[in-house]
Amino acid sequence: MLLIDNEATVNVLTMPDAMVVLEQAYRDLAAGEALCRPRIDMRFPVGDGRSVYQWGSMEGGSAASGYYAIRMKSDVLTEAEYGGTRTQKKHCVEPGVFCGLVMLFSARTGEPLALLNDGVLQHMRVGADSAIGAKYAARGDARVLGMLGSGGMARSHLEALLTVRPLERVQVYSPTRSNRERYAAEMSERHGLEVVTVDEPRGAFRGADIVAGCTDAAADVIVGDWLEPGMHVTCIGGRPDARTRETVGTWLRLGTAPAPVNEPSWRPTDEFLAYVARPRDPVWAQHSHGSVRRPPEGPGAPRLVSFEDVVTGADKARTSDDEITYSERGNIQGAQFFAVAGHVYEQCRERGLGRELPTSWFLQDIRD
Repeated sequence: MLLIDNEATVNVLTMPDAMVVLEQAYRDLAAGEALCRPRIDMRFPVGDGRSVYQWGSMEGGSAASGYYAIRMKSDVLTEAEYGGTRTQKKHCVEPGVFCGLVMLFSARTGEPLALLNDGVLQHMRVGADSAIGAKYAARGDARVLGMLGSGGMARSHLEALLTVRPLERVQVYSPTRSNRERYAAEMSERHGLEVVTVDEPRGAFRGADIVAGCTDAAADVIVGDWLEPGMHVTCIGGRPDARTRETVGTWLRLGTAPAPVNEPSWRPTDEFLAYVARPRDPVWAQHSHGSVRRPPEGPGAPRLVSFEDVVTGADKARTSDDEITYSERGNIQGAQFFAVAGHVYEQCRERGLGRELPTSWFLQDIRD
């Protein structure tokens, strides 16, 4: 069994490869070759009156690839007002330290194959996921990106979007001036683009062809009244406001976790399912945890299109150059991790990277 840290992942995982394996996982899901479940969060008051503990997990596997993976996160969460919005902070043990793990198994033999840090893998798979949406829904001549956020996700998203559209200009906003200026300087040098900072969020929207929400806000960051004809929108941090759902023409959803065979009517479209301990504890009033995302429905809702329908030619994600489109992954995160972790594992085996752990440590002779 391999222990694979972030440094090893950086050495073997490229953004084009991440996109290829993710798109194949989505095709496997559509064909019934793969399975996953929605993310499940378990939440407990910490006891300090302001923080909560959250255990989050998501999992999935594919009969075609022969991999199964579960991704696990252990976080202490707090929410606070910052820069005119509400943000969510997280840590494990102490600020600046995090615990996210992916355990990979063989779906052929049951063997535990690898234990991976999820940091680099997480940023890469989320950026790749958004870029797949842009690949099918953004205008072909998209050149200007409006970026909300200046952290790791904003960096991976730019790298990913450049693989599907020849971007020439990035307009970045984040509440801290030094952070957005640092992002602009680094991204301009790395990618050879014009990257400019703006002093208020609306500036990121003006004249943009693609808008990406990559913040840690627990509030609305995509404002429907600021969307312009022909834009494509994606949002993985913060959320779209109610007006966005009225303004968007087509909503591309990359997938919905399948229903269990013994309860075929139970197929929630929510991005995650959450459970809380001590539900009457006053601490919950201080935590929004973001809205539970699901595709819009009802009168005035945008046209909902699935990835399956787009790749089979049954439908289109964009019907005109003036249409405003939106893409989101749905609740198929579990499928993403078996795909990307499986690829990283194969590359590490081939290149002799990772730390060997005796597989016997993870096996036993007592039937469970």
